[in-house]
This record gives sequence, C-alpha cells and structure tokens, in this order.
Amino acid sequence: MKSEFEVRRFTALVLAADRGPADPVAAMAGTCCKALAPVAGVPMVRHVVEALQASERIDRIVLVGPARHLLAQDASMTQLLDTATVSWLEPASSPSTSAALALARQPADSPVLVTTADHALLCREMVDYFLQQATASGHDFVVAVTPLDTVLARFPGTRRTGIRLRGGPYCGSNLFAFMTDDARRLASFWQRVENDRKHPRRVVAGALGFAGILRYLLGRLTLEQALQQLSDRFGVSLGAVIMPFAEAAIDVDSPLDYQMVERLHAQRNQSIPNDS
Repeated sequence: MKSEFEVRRFTALVLAADRGPADPVAAMAGTCCKALAPVAGVPMVRHVVEALQASERIDRIVLVGPARHLLAQDASMTQLLDTATVSWLEPASSPSTSAALALARQPADSPVLVTTADHALLCREMVDYFLQQATASGHDFVVAVTPLDTVLARFPGTRRTGIRLRGGPYCGSNLFAFMTDDARRLASFWQRVENDRKHPRRVVAGALGFAGILRYLLGRLTLEQALQQLSDRFGVSLGAVIMPFAEAAIDVDSPLDYQMVERLHAQRNQSIPNDS
C-alpha cells in the first residue's frame, strides 16, 4: 500500500502542434513551427520539457507534435527524444483532439497533466504547486487559473483574455490535471472551449444554460459556482487551482508575447547578484 506521504507521479502531455511556418510567432522567429521558436537560444518547447523534468511529480513526458520531420531539424530535440522519459505522438487536427487521442493512450489509473509548448515561462515551482494542490483537491479534473490582477501587477499593459467571474477576472493558465479516468470524458467539452476561448460568454452559455449566463453577465457567478454547475452537468467533479504566479498565465500567443518572453528569459540569464 502506498504511503499517504508518497508523491503521486504524473504523465505529462505537451501539446506542441501548431500552424507551422504560417504561425505569426514562427514567422517572426524564422522557424518551421512555433514550438521550435528559440527562446534564449533554446526551442520554446524545450523550456517546457525541462520545467517538467525538474519536477519530482512528473514520471513521463509525451510530446504531442510537432511533426517528427520538423523535430528532426533540431539536434537538441532529437537528442531529447532519445531519452527514456520523453516520447512523441503524432498530433491531430487541433489541441483538444490531440489531447483526447493522447489521453486515450495512457493507462486509466494514471493521472495526467496536460500543458502546451508555448508555456515558455513554465518552471518547476509552478508545476509542483499546481500538481500538489490538484492532488489534494480530491477532484476528477483540475484546471489552473490566475487572477488577472496578479498578471497585470507583474506585467502592466499585457493583454490577456479574462473570464469575468465574481472574485476575478481569471486567466486560463494552460495546466490541466486529469486525475481520474472519468475526467477524460471532458475532452469533447474542451473542444468547445477551444473553439470559443476568446468568447467566454459562449462557453458559459453553452455549459451552464440561461441562468448561468445571466449570472455571469451580472457578475454574480463565482468560480466555485461555475465549477459546481459544470460538475453537475457532466457528472465529473471539477476544481480549480488559483495560481500565485503571474507567469503561469503567459503563453506565447502573438509576436508581442514572444518578444516579452524573450526579454524575460534574457533578464533571467543576465541577472547577477549585486554585492554593493
């Protein structure tokens, strides 16, 4: 029997497919796809993988995309895939479909963390915090959110899509924990969220019905109420972890995001303690 103090270990799926060189970030970086755009001289997706590798809560890492011939163009990624803990799967037509197919390949009793290749500021502390809280929550499915105020305090002027809930707004943070096999039924709903992610009202309306959208529009719906109604609708227990890290809400969705992430990594690398 496992000790209650034993760390529960996850398989991590990194969704790394995109629109190829037509993606504006890939075009700016001059790369074949966004996932391989260099950040501080390292492919963006490698920063994500290294953050996951640093966490003792991650057992295996699966890259879902980009296409294998694209990965072969980067020697560091080819070397990474030669390790025992990192593997690769062919991506599907969209992130949510890729996630659903990859989830179906994992053992039913294995908890799974899903994140994205453009989560370029991800670090071990974020991964550990989220997975510790998700494990303790007792929910089937857990999503990370970051208060918009937390993001703007750290990154004034940045543009993020916030879901307007009482106590929020909250920004999505590209960390999803599928704690049980039941949670994997949410993949179809995730596809709807993916399609409407820039239109939070549509997500709330479709999932919670007329009463839910009315409370949302009036600013009276709390995060807990929204999650409870979703749990009731889908028969799966949903929870959220409110992240204290502003960086958790930053994904590289545009050239401006890419420039900001490059700047932040450069500042980290050039940071020298001041002895004066």
